[in-house]
Amino acid sequence: MKKNLNTKEKLFCVFYSSTGNAAEAAMLAGFEEPQKNGELLLVRQDITDYISSIRQNKLNFLSQQAAFGYERLAFGSFNDAVSLLFSDSPSKEDLSSMNLFNVAEIKRPKDGAMEIKFFDRIKALEKLETLNRSQQNSASDFFNAVLNGIKNSQNDDGGDSE
Repeated sequence: MKKNLNTKEKLFCVFYSSTGNAAEAAMLAGFEEPQKNGELLLVRQDITDYISSIRQNKLNFLSQQAAFGYERLAFGSFNDAVSLLFSDSPSKEDLSSMNLFNVAEIKRPKDGAMEIKFFDRIKALEKLETLNRSQQNSASDFFNAVLNGIKNSQNDDGGDSE
């Protein structure tokens, strides 16, 4: 078993974590005989550990991005959307400089009026609460696992040792 992955092997792991296809990942990483090498790489523990690490990092990143998006929906400003509502005919430049992140839908019925629907702040707050609760549970699960490990090691040693 190898201790350090080379560049091609790391690339394979990155591509595999995105595609889920060993042959395609091996080809993209520059391996000859991608079907064969992809399969050989996937049976190595160091490779699967690195792929798991990449996937966990992606999940953590996506969770943080989701939380950031929900925060923007829950606490973001409506000022630009209100300005748009009172604007007769905004230019493309005006629109591109506006923060309309909280806008779910804009309609302009035939009568010329404008309707703007916003994302639900309460739902965004509920989602934030759910994300925070799951992160706290993960942290407490980790903390409990560490405590259990310490207790077990003390029991194996016959008590505290200093």
